[in-house]
Amino acid sequence: MLRGIHKATSTWLGKAVMAVVMGFLILSFAIWGIGDIFRGFGANSVAKIGGTEITIEQFRQFYTDKLQQLGQQLRRPISPDQARGLGLDQRFLGQMLAEAALDEEARKLRLGLSDKTIAERIMTDANFKGLNGQFDRGRFEQIIRNAGYSEQRYVAEQRKVLLRRQIAQSVSGELPVPKTMVEAVNRYQNERRSIEFVQLAAPQAGNIPDPAAEELAKYFDERKVTFRAPEYRKVTLLSLTPAEIAKPDAIADADAKALYEQRKDSYGQAEKREVRQIVFPKPEDAAAAEEKIKNGASFDDIIKERGLSAGDTNLGLVAKRDIIDPAVAEAAFSLQSGQVSAPIKGTFGTVVISVGKIEPGSQKTFEEVAPEIKQQLAEQRARNEINDLRDKIEDERAGGATLTETAKKLNLKAVEVEAVDRSGRAPDGNPVAAIPRSPDVIGAVFGSDVGIDSEAMQLPDGGFLYYDVTGITRTRERTLEEVKDQVGARWRADELARRLKATGDDMLARVTGGMPLAQLATENGLQLETAFGLQRGQASGGLPASVSDAVFKVGKDGFGVADSDSGDRRYIFRVTEISVPPLNPQGASPEQLKANLQNSYADDVIGQYLARVESDLSVKINQQAVNQVVGGQANN
Repeated sequence: MLRGIHKATSTWLGKAVMAVVMGFLILSFAIWGIGDIFRGFGANSVAKIGGTEITIEQFRQFYTDKLQQLGQQLRRPISPDQARGLGLDQRFLGQMLAEAALDEEARKLRLGLSDKTIAERIMTDANFKGLNGQFDRGRFEQIIRNAGYSEQRYVAEQRKVLLRRQIAQSVSGELPVPKTMVEAVNRYQNERRSIEFVQLAAPQAGNIPDPAAEELAKYFDERKVTFRAPEYRKVTLLSLTPAEIAKPDAIADADAKALYEQRKDSYGQAEKREVRQIVFPKPEDAAAAEEKIKNGASFDDIIKERGLSAGDTNLGLVAKRDIIDPAVAEAAFSLQSGQVSAPIKGTFGTVVISVGKIEPGSQKTFEEVAPEIKQQLAEQRARNEINDLRDKIEDERAGGATLTETAKKLNLKAVEVEAVDRSGRAPDGNPVAAIPRSPDVIGAVFGSDVGIDSEAMQLPDGGFLYYDVTGITRTRERTLEEVKDQVGARWRADELARRLKATGDDMLARVTGGMPLAQLATENGLQLETAFGLQRGQASGGLPASVSDAVFKVGKDGFGVADSDSGDRRYIFRVTEISVPPLNPQGASPEQLKANLQNSYADDVIGQYLARVESDLSVKINQQAVNQVVGGQANN
């Protein structure tokens, strides 16, 4: 099985998918081997655990949603074959079984949550807040409707999620992280290396003459596929977004002004003051200090007398809202620069404050920000209109209208893209600005065909994008004359890389044979350079990440060689120093490292717990029903 996983993740897609999938399959780490296959226990069910059956339609919906989410994150669609090859069908089914197991456990333990708790969670969810920062009922209904939920089903789902989380947190608890593990991970992540190196570039490759016609033709014939003309597609786009259908002119001044008053602080720069304070435990001590200041003592004299430092008294350059104590804030912003206050009865004691530099605040007028506010309000209102417009578009498409005809009838704007390739570029090589990069419109366009009525894609701002493929220009082989300049440039780059490799390998043999790197540099007219603090997999000091990778493959005083990403430079280096910063218990980085490791341990414990629960409940899987959803072959 491990060999299969390794094979599945050896490609770019496998690695990318695994990186994303692990983020939302926390609870299914223990569900690697859903191996027991039972046939014929329910034609409409894919699996059963305890008293819970997962129907074909439930799995189909879950599987489709997860693949779509994953495709959006990867910015290209995942085909059914790719999904099966990566084992996503079993992983997603494993997640559903894990969730069902926790639901069964919650019922067994008679756990529950009040309606009030669920309501509070929903109303404090940032996704459902409007421009005023408060819960927006209309936005809530729109978001859950777009996600395919009714209000009742969403509330029920949230109840299940919270109960599952309570069980998981109870099982994992506060797990201690072994010190040895923390130190090992710290060494891997934070180890630093320093090197001395020489850099080989074009001058070290010598003069590269132009290739003969026969040589260039042979080079082209061997690499024709590299120079093929890409497939281009002609596409019509119709976007339905709050910004595009918003009507700011329809917003009344009174409504805009009301929002301006609510958020006035965000439309300006608050006044700031340099404030110092001395807190006195006893009011009489503060009164005595005030008397001394009246008699000629300075604020600094009082600080010195009480044995305080600048850090003990300096609040810095702060706005009024930044001062926690209301009484102190009020006093600080009523003084003139250079003045010292009378004793103030504050929350934490009696305080005397001094005000230094004052930076005046600024406030934009309503007239200055009215267009921006009206646009925001118009977009907020437009979100409530989008679903109505979407229904109208669907009706027009169902009646056979093209997107261009639909846009004209509904007073919307359709965009015609004459030609775009799989990289999102036009024939001139420039990106097509009309095509958004999120979601993966290009992937969807090239996964469709002329005449296909495609589903709308959801946009990040809550809108929708419709697309129709209206023409296809197939890929073809180009002639040498069409791409002669490109072929010549590629041949020269390959020849440069070949020569640098030969020269670099020869130099590496000489330094590993005992020649100092400094002597090698002098004899070949190269500059000996140094780089400090290199980390694994990171570009640093003007060096590409490939050099860092190579540096961490040899020990101290070891030699190595690395190429630039494009192959136009080659580096010969010696590792001169290796250091690992000690863990600082007070530092933020070690604490974050411990937290990450703690989460990993918690995932393992939860996974083991789930495996036991599933074993006790008995898991049955109808592989024929699974294959019906994912398109795989039935096991014999």
